[in-house]
Amino acid sequence: MPPANAPASPAPVHPSRVRVLHPGGGGGRVRAPGPVVYWMLRDQRLADNWALLHAAGLAAASAAPLAVAFALFPRPFLLGARRRQLGFLLRGLRRLSADARARGIPLFLLEGGPAEVPGLVRRLGASALVADFSPLRPVREALDAVVAELRRDATDVAVHQVDAHNVVPVWAASGKLEYSARTFRGKVSKVMDEYLVEYPELPALAPWDGEQPDVTDWDALIDRLKMILRSWNSEAENVPEIDWCEPGEAAGMEVLLGSKDGFLTKRISSYDTGRNDPTKPRALSCLSPYLHFGHISAQRCALEAKKRRHLSPKSVDAFLEELIIRRELADNFCYYQPHYDSLAGAWDWARKTLMDHAADKREHIYTREQLENAKTSDHLWNASQLEMVHHGKMHGFMRMYWAKKILEWTSGPEEALSVAICLNDKYHIDGRDPSGYVGCMWSICGVHDQGWKERPVFGKIRYMNYAGCKRKFDVDAYISYVKILVAQTKKRKAEEYLNPGSKHPKSEASQQLQMSKTLI
Repeated sequence: MPPANAPASPAPVHPSRVRVLHPGGGGGRVRAPGPVVYWMLRDQRLADNWALLHAAGLAAASAAPLAVAFALFPRPFLLGARRRQLGFLLRGLRRLSADARARGIPLFLLEGGPAEVPGLVRRLGASALVADFSPLRPVREALDAVVAELRRDATDVAVHQVDAHNVVPVWAASGKLEYSARTFRGKVSKVMDEYLVEYPELPALAPWDGEQPDVTDWDALIDRLKMILRSWNSEAENVPEIDWCEPGEAAGMEVLLGSKDGFLTKRISSYDTGRNDPTKPRALSCLSPYLHFGHISAQRCALEAKKRRHLSPKSVDAFLEELIIRRELADNFCYYQPHYDSLAGAWDWARKTLMDHAADKREHIYTREQLENAKTSDHLWNASQLEMVHHGKMHGFMRMYWAKKILEWTSGPEEALSVAICLNDKYHIDGRDPSGYVGCMWSICGVHDQGWKERPVFGKIRYMNYAGCKRKFDVDAYISYVKILVAQTKKRKAEEYLNPGSKHPKSEASQQLQMSKTLI
């Protein structure tokens, strides 16, 4: 059932995807001839985007034009992003801007951040503002501030929010905080067929004849970004960009469906048995950067995977479990649990057992600096940290081991969680994401897990150790893989420094194909 305040959404966007945050003068329906503005944030793409389709449907219904806005730099709103993440974002926006221009859709880049959105809406005489959905606090607070300002103006502008990121909208999947994947899976499965449908074409739009966006000098903007980051925190600017993963919609689709080494076309068969083996990088989908930045739609990935299920049923089912159930469970947690990144957000049993064992003696205590610089006695953990720092992405299985060892090596669970989230958000290209926060909370605080045999330090939190990893995969091969990866990354950076402009980004799939030859 759609929520009580659902608008009369133009078909074919499911009405439950849309929430009315401010009805404006039309009771949630757009009747004025002013343009519709889509405030893009989490879903940075033109194809397969329910929020854009809803905005375009509103515009088409009143024969009005459509514009897209993207807000940039204010520090809190960017969730502590570094040069690595912001460089990827800007290079993706550069491609998106060109694609939008080719379609006749203006893209307004607001360097002053979300505070500039109401002013743009007023200048354009907009009849409606359509916003992306994110469960994270800074984004929700920014959206609330925009809605509050438009309300104070007594404006007729309607404000809608669309969950275009999840296959099943977060508020439709469940009305409460779910305890585990088991409870969440049943609810999502019941309504999956209702939401997992093919996307329609963007409707015909009235030509844009209003204010034109400023021409963006993208190279200058990226250089200015570096200066801004340096003024905030020299550490932020010093986390270099990655060059193995090209941003943008086209690049994301190539990784998904490319004829040479696409995940679903060439590599899906090994996903079921290989995805938890860090020595088999070809088994991974390599899609997380594109899903995080919204360069590709999870729904598109799911639709294409279902088409190929007959070729590798177990692998496709495992992929859909991670893509939909586990990923959207993370959104559920961050949406309904305001303390999604602190010990206060843990279940009662987990918080109690962690505090009961907070004073237990640790074999090692490392500072954040020692951890960040991979200066521990555990060579496997050091390799995972170096993979994250230099590659911008750590193997998923190693993320669990990595975070659990931080719990073992710091003074208590609060410090462990703080350090894990800080390092995750600083170095991972897909950091600052609900899945990242929930991954740290699962590893350290037992979120979406159960109690296990009680032991020192961990209490009843699930335990992982070096011996278990050694039984599961070839530890020495993984460490060797990371050493080669780090050496190649340093070599590329040195060549780039000596020969500016010589960088040739590779897709992650092609790089990992090359790297996997050292492992398999």
